[in-house]
Amino acid sequence: MNPEHLFRRYQELQAYVGWQEGDGALIVQARPLLMPVLPAIIEDFYDELRKHPDAAGVITGGLPQVERLKRTLTGWLEQLFSGIYDQDFVHRRWVVGLRHVEIGLSQVFTNVAMSRLRQGLMMALEAHRDQVDLPATQRALLRLIDLDLAVIEKAYRAGYVQRIQRIERLATIGQVAGGIAHELRNPLNVIRTSVYYLRNSPRLTPEKTAEHLERMDKQVGLCDVVITALSNFARLPLPELKPVVLGEFFAAILDRSPVAGQYALRIDIPESVPPVLADNSQLEIVFGNLLRNACDAMPDGGRIAIEAVRTGDRVRVTVRDNGPGIAAEHLTRVMDPFFSTKARGIGLGLPLSRAIVERNSGQLTVESEPGRGAAFTVTLSTHQQAP
Repeated sequence: MNPEHLFRRYQELQAYVGWQEGDGALIVQARPLLMPVLPAIIEDFYDELRKHPDAAGVITGGLPQVERLKRTLTGWLEQLFSGIYDQDFVHRRWVVGLRHVEIGLSQVFTNVAMSRLRQGLMMALEAHRDQVDLPATQRALLRLIDLDLAVIEKAYRAGYVQRIQRIERLATIGQVAGGIAHELRNPLNVIRTSVYYLRNSPRLTPEKTAEHLERMDKQVGLCDVVITALSNFARLPLPELKPVVLGEFFAAILDRSPVAGQYALRIDIPESVPPVLADNSQLEIVFGNLLRNACDAMPDGGRIAIEAVRTGDRVRVTVRDNGPGIAAEHLTRVMDPFFSTKARGIGLGLPLSRAIVERNSGQLTVESEPGRGAAFTVTLSTHQQAP
């Protein structure tokens, strides 16, 4: 996070917890009384840590690491009592939260540890009640510790989200790489077989040569389909959001690509449904895919319905069919890249559709029961309510 933005956020939190101008001075006044008890408080902190295997497990460097951590905690507490709570102070607290993510320490233990530190410091102040304004100093210290914990927790959440995103990106890369390998290996094997035949056949005729060259050309075409689909998926442009009148939109789609006669098509878009805010050409890709999938699910014909409903400042558009539906074990995977239940599908249509919808600040969901068809719903913002 930007240090300046973080510091402004810290100042907002100071106002929220009621931090007073004189609180820093109270902390500085109490500093000489608190510093002597820090070693005992820190020892208690790590003694308690060692009782919890999940927390102690992050300390992999043995006693030397513990000693380093004790020195770090001492420095952290000394800075807490400095009375200087500027941008550098707040940034150091942020780094502490990120460090917890790096070493794999659960935030639960940070909260409990802060509670123990708080108790130890309060008891130390109690022992010197005749030397300080005890109620005011305790309130100031509690506010300060709460502010520290808030910054550390915010950093922890940000760091944890980044860590999960990195893991998910790596998983996605692995999934996509596996899908590409699977989709390209079959046509490449066919090409290799034909090349071997053309090189080594003792009775090579012009007819056989033409047959294998045609086979190779077809397989190259299949490879090109995979690469083109993947390229389109990766280079999806930013949408140009404009009002889209759904009735006119679907009329144009069906005029260009009419649903064949063996399908009974019903369109239910009430006049009360307002225009949605989306990129018209990208939305055409989405609903083109959904209508094509509905037809593919019912090769012998069936019923397809397009229904639009307004819910608050959103519009839900559902493409529904009465085909065989989607098996329960496939339902959570149908939008994964390279997952397909079609014999010749490459599994990028639905992932591309979901990516487009999300770039248009919407959501694509699916519901299905085996034997009762499938329903894909696109939820978008209305033109009156920008996302």
